[in-house]
This record gives sequence, structure tokens and C-alpha cells, in this order.
Amino acid sequence: MAFELPQLNYAYDALEPHIDAKTMEIHHSKHHNGYTNNLNAAIAGTELENEPIESILGNLDMANKAVRNNGGGFYNHSLFWNIMSPLSKKELSGELNESILDAFGSFENFKSAFSKAAATQFGSGWAWLCVHKGGKVEVCSTPNQDNPLMSGVSCGGTPILGLDVWEHAYYLNYQNRRPDYIEAFFSVINWAEVEKRFLAGK
Repeated sequence: MAFELPQLNYAYDALEPHIDAKTMEIHHSKHHNGYTNNLNAAIAGTELENEPIESILGNLDMANKAVRNNGGGFYNHSLFWNIMSPLSKKELSGELNESILDAFGSFENFKSAFSKAAATQFGSGWAWLCVHKGGKVEVCSTPNQDNPLMSGVSCGGTPILGLDVWEHAYYLNYQNRRPDYIEAFFSVINWAEVEKRFLAGK
């Protein structure tokens, strides 16, 4: 059963001016599609062929670079598209809000911690908000296409919010101004989807 490139729930230009249409088109149709095709090639004819992506990554042989890089790229981008929306819910409430306040003291403190993780990830990688069993949340970052589902990678837990800080995610519009891209990201977060993932992961 081959993995398929997921379709977006919105048009390529729907997140403008925060994320431009050309970046979205290239990012989704070229980069994510490439990870999808390469993942399928890497698992073809193996015992991983019929496993869900979460199982593949959670039980990964980290020395298997093809599955690590492309499986991570497939999963990470699939999450990324879904936690953004042109109709983003700006205000947090409920259990996720309480967990963020418990962990960081305020939403602004969380935003600062997440933004720092994204800004200081050297080279290519991701910033994450993860939930652990019981509901504790944590911010971390990972290099390349690694993510917290993988054994021994950063904070562990289940990723519920992720920001792609590879240059292809922002360079056409922001060039080397990664902090501006990070700030813009907070204008398109779909907090309703993040909350749903939090409840499922805790």
C-alpha cells in the first residue's frame, strides 16, 4: 500500500500574505511529493510496506537513512499543512491552553520558546510542540526531517504543532529573515486542529 501525497484543505494562495502561493506550490507539489515517492521506493518489498507512517517512524532503525529522511519528510509535511489554515483560530482555550500555561506560564512565553527553537535550529530542521502521555507539553527542535516520534530524537512525545525551517519553506518571500517567517506562522496556525491532536496524543 503506497503512501499518497495528501491534498491541501485550502488553495496555494490561501495563506497569503504570510506564506506566498509560489512557495506553497513548490513546497507541496515538488518537495513533499518527492519525499512521498522516495519513501514508497525505500519501503517497497519490505515489511514496512503496509505499516502506518507513525509505526514506521516509531520503530525506525535510525541507520536506515532512506526511510528516516523520506519517512520523516512525508510525516512532517503532512502535519504541517494540516496545522495551518486561512481561517485560523487565534485564541486558545480548554485543556491545551491549560497545559501550555502550566508548562510556560503564559502564551507569550510559549510563543517565545517555540520561536527560539525555530530560530536557533542550525541549518535545516523543524521546531515542535509535543504532548506527552498525561498532557504535559514541551517545545523542542530537530535537524533535517527528524521528528519526535523517532527514538532518541529531542523531546519525544507526539508532535501536535510543527514549523518547517528548511530554507525552501520561506526563502522566496523572506530570504534570510527566518524570524519574520516564524512570526508570520503564528498568523496561520489552526489551533482547533492542534487542540484535536493534543487531546488524541495525551
